Amino acid sequence: MSVRALWIISYERGESVAVRFSRRYPTVEQRAKCMAGSLYVSVPEDGTVLQLLLTELGLSDSDKPYMALRDDCLHQQRSPALELHVEGPSGGVLWPVLVISQGPLILACLAMVDAPADPRPPLASLFSVSQGLSLLAGLQAFLCGSGSKPDREGLASRLAMMPSILLQICPLGTPLDIPQPGASSASAMPTPAGTQKQPAWKTGVHRGRAVVNVALTEMVRSMQYGNRNRQDLWDVYGTVTCKCEVEGVLPNVTVTLTLPPNGSPLMDVLVHPCVSSLDASVLTAMSVEDCDSSAFSGPYKFPFSPPLEPFRLCSYTSQVPVPPILGTYQLKNDDNQLRITVSLKLHESVRNSFEYCEAHLPFFNRDQMGSVDVKVSSGQLEVSKEKNLLVWVLGQKFPKSREVSLEGSVSFSGELPGPTDPLCADLTAYIKLYFRVPDLTLSGCCVDQHSVQVYSSAKPRIVTSRELLSSEYFIWNSTGTAPVSSGHMML
Repeated sequence: MSVRALWIISYERGESVAVRFSRRYPTVEQRAKCMAGSLYVSVPEDGTVLQLLLTELGLSDSDKPYMALRDDCLHQQRSPALELHVEGPSGGVLWPVLVISQGPLILACLAMVDAPADPRPPLASLFSVSQGLSLLAGLQAFLCGSGSKPDREGLASRLAMMPSILLQICPLGTPLDIPQPGASSASAMPTPAGTQKQPAWKTGVHRGRAVVNVALTEMVRSMQYGNRNRQDLWDVYGTVTCKCEVEGVLPNVTVTLTLPPNGSPLMDVLVHPCVSSLDASVLTAMSVEDCDSSAFSGPYKFPFSPPLEPFRLCSYTSQVPVPPILGTYQLKNDDNQLRITVSLKLHESVRNSFEYCEAHLPFFNRDQMGSVDVKVSSGQLEVSKEKNLLVWVLGQKFPKSREVSLEGSVSFSGELPGPTDPLCADLTAYIKLYFRVPDLTLSGCCVDQHSVQVYSSAKPRIVTSRELLSSEYFIWNSTGTAPVSSGHMML
């Protein structure tokens, strides 16, 4: 697998957007030209690539009118590979452009496709896609360090090191620090420390008490409409984050993920470049394809030699039968005020023990709230200082019935206008849920403390945890016009 070009872009709202680093590989580009023949599309200048990427990701021209290429509802990004439409006499489509975004950084690379361009090969058959994403994830971990938002000086120093880093891990456009096809599991076995050479990506060795911390976080998104004519949507995305304080130049660690007997297989699995070997069937299971009942369902073993800083070992998606909280939301105009009815139900499969759980009811394109006559069956109701938001604090538990309700009326007679949102006109409105459930995952995936194996001179303390978090969890007013997405939600 090779990459034709690589870009690192800094993007933060309110600040200038720029390509901070780019690298092109002429030898790989020549191979791509020979392979594509008359369908070859050259890589444009960095400025053009920057604008095309921002448009494709929906990050440009936010204050400008509708753009079909970016904003059309039929344009749904369901794969990790983007298409960049290059205009001009020698224009065409650049594919697959792989992108990872975190905090103020956007990392992208154009993978080399070792197959004829027409017909386009299936994405699942391209090993370069998984390896390219692993390369980007490794670079992202290096640039961001232990935090999601690196400091300016630290980022600048790491960007200055990129030429030498890429020379070591991706010479001539071919990544070396990632698993190769057919890699033997023997590479995960410990070797004598005296014969080990410290790799370029590892800046030092750990000294002190040995501790391995493995944290599994699942995030659930949902779009619920309360309408039989509209299909409710939800999806689950999981990440496994590790912090390994283990002595040795290249200590070997194995983390195993397990599922319950009736659990759905993990899909769209991406791994960190430090993973030394992995069953190929783990990487080929994709949510955009029909789920095969014979798909690999674990246990999922990840042998690796960890970097010093915290890193994301792997990520995955999972198909679960129901969302954790089901809800309905109804608004009705009644004599210059809004009648509000809300009901929420916690599914029986979810542990009734939250760290926090809140429902936010924002109101747009109206004056500030005047009188609020709303009662809740459980929890507390608060009005924001701006008087445009109701916050329903449900606390740490639902009642024994697992159902709660909110009902009442709100008038808008404030002196100042509230916030505006062109999407939420008239009765188009939503509730957004925020919650965290410790020691739970919807997929049932877990990391057994005793399954973590460490090959090191000192026996480490093993710490494992898991949690479920809400992310973009919306319940739309069933009496209004809500935006509807067709198909599966993708992260």
